[in-house]
Amino acid sequence: MEDDEETSSLLAEALIELGYTVELASDGGGGLAQVLARPPDLILCDVRMPRMSGFELLERVAAAGTSFAEIPFVFLTALADRDSELAGRRLGADDYLTKPVDFELLGVVVENRLRRRHDRFGAPSDIHLTDREREVLIWIARGKTSAEIAIILGLRERTINFHCDQAMKRLDVVNRTQAVAKAIVQGLITS
Repeated sequence: MEDDEETSSLLAEALIELGYTVELASDGGGGLAQVLARPPDLILCDVRMPRMSGFELLERVAAAGTSFAEIPFVFLTALADRDSELAGRRLGADDYLTKPVDFELLGVVVENRLRRRHDRFGAPSDIHLTDREREVLIWIARGKTSAEIAIILGLRERTINFHCDQAMKRLDVVNRTQAVAKAIVQGLITS
């Protein structure tokens, strides 16, 4: 979550180039609504935002329940002072990066946080699927078409196809059936 549109676009572009799916929010209130509606694999957040600060957002996400509290939370902010960093870490932030953005460092932090999260929850694979990609594959495993999944998840069919294509690339397969089968074998989804 980043209220500066230019910074937000640059961050999204960099993370997409690294193979991640990115959802943006321009303020803390909107970000919280997105997190609660569709829990992400990781939250990257500024401290100073309209409607709700990053600190308050972190508190609310953690208070939403154990599964939300376990989402890696990384601050990326211009507040480089020690007191701000300590405040963020005391609230439970996993990392605290300062601007200007070091995109290489950001990529390493995101990769490590996601790997640790998946290691902690026993994913027996080095393959990383986003929560949305897993969700789409689960519905495909249940025999649903992209159009049906779009209705179920409240998304566009094009978005469902994008997530399915991303999952197939990550799993190194050529069709949906193979993607579902490999994801089940790797323990990434359950049938």
